[in-house]
Amino acid sequence: MSDIIIDCQNLDQYFDDGNGRVDIFQNINLQIRRGERLAIVGASGSGKSTLLYMMGGLDIIKAGKLFIDGQDISKLNAKKLGQLRNKTLGFVYQFHHLLPEFTALENVAMPLLIRGDSTSQAREKANYLLEQVGLSHRVTHKPGELSGGERQRAAIARALVTNPKCLLADEPTGNLDNTTARQVYDLLIKLNEEMNISLVLVTHDEKLAASMDKVLLLSDGNLADIDL
Repeated sequence: MSDIIIDCQNLDQYFDDGNGRVDIFQNINLQIRRGERLAIVGASGSGKSTLLYMMGGLDIIKAGKLFIDGQDISKLNAKKLGQLRNKTLGFVYQFHHLLPEFTALENVAMPLLIRGDSTSQAREKANYLLEQVGLSHRVTHKPGELSGGERQRAAIARALVTNPKCLLADEPTGNLDNTTARQVYDLLIKLNEEMNISLVLVTHDEKLAASMDKVLLLSDGNLADIDL
């Protein structure tokens, strides 16, 4: 079985501003392998987040092919694509997107309940993941009762609860102070190493990017390897 989790082949993204086509990026070719750590950096507005969303099957592909865990997503309907994302990918965003009316435990269990797991199974797995991210003492607290770092750790637990093969993170520490951001960095690296989960980060933080196996710069619509 292939260890390639995400395979981007000649991806294009563009929009029409009313005066014609404006390219965001062209002919992106990129493979993410099991357990790999990759950072995508670039100036604001360069298309980093757009590329990440396309890699996760969350944005429309204008041209090219995207394979997630060996499946050509252009051949999947919305239901099948959603099931594939739930099984294969985890997503972490700059803002945690936790549901305010639910506890940390309920938020983390939600993806499992959505896919049809029993309540007891979902709660057991959510408890385990919250323990792994250092929140075993906060499982009954709602997001408004958690610190910024705790909310982001809960969001990471939620992203991991389905046992994904790859975690896609868009500026996961962008709203955190330096000390809390460092704790979240360390947690992501720990989980990558211990769970063999691929980690793809969009970040402006050079220290975080430098801790990855590979750093790619998105500039003028093109990806290039760089050293930090």
